[in-house]
Amino acid sequence: MTSSIVEAAIGTELPPLVKPPVTREQLRRYAEASGDYNPIHLDDEAARRVGLDGVIAHGMLSMAFLGQFIEQQIASYPEAFLARLKVRFASMVRPGDVLTCRGRVTARSREADGRELITIECWAENQRGERVTGGEALISLPSA
Repeated sequence: MTSSIVEAAIGTELPPLVKPPVTREQLRRYAEASGDYNPIHLDDEAARRVGLDGVIAHGMLSMAFLGQFIEQQIASYPEAFLARLKVRFASMVRPGDVLTCRGRVTARSREADGRELITIECWAENQRGERVTGGEALISLPSA
C-alpha cells in the first residue's frame, strides 16, 4: 500500500478511510443538510410500514463517504482536484454499520496540457465485507 497517489502504480490499493458506526443522529443531520426529509430514512416506524424493518436507505451518505475518501487521497496536493465521481449504490446501510472506504488505481493518462489523470475504482464496504456503494473517481494532477 502506498501513501502517495502521485507514485501509485496501476493496481495499487490506497490507504482506507474507516468511518465510525452510522448513527441515527448522523442520518438525521445528513437528511437536514441535504433537504431529504423522507421519514423512511429517519423513523423506524415509517420504515416498518413499508417493509424495511428499520433498514436505513443510505444513498447520499455513503456517496459522501466516498467523496471524503478521494479527498483524503489528494489533500496534500493543493492543485489536484476531483474531476469526476460516479457512484453506484449496491446495498443498504444499517445504524451501527462501520463503513470502510477503499480504492485502487486502475488507470493513468496525460492530458494535452500535461495534467495527469488518475482513475480510481473506489467502494464502501460494511464490517461484514459487503460492498454497499461502488464508484469510479477521476483525479486531475498538475504536470510534474
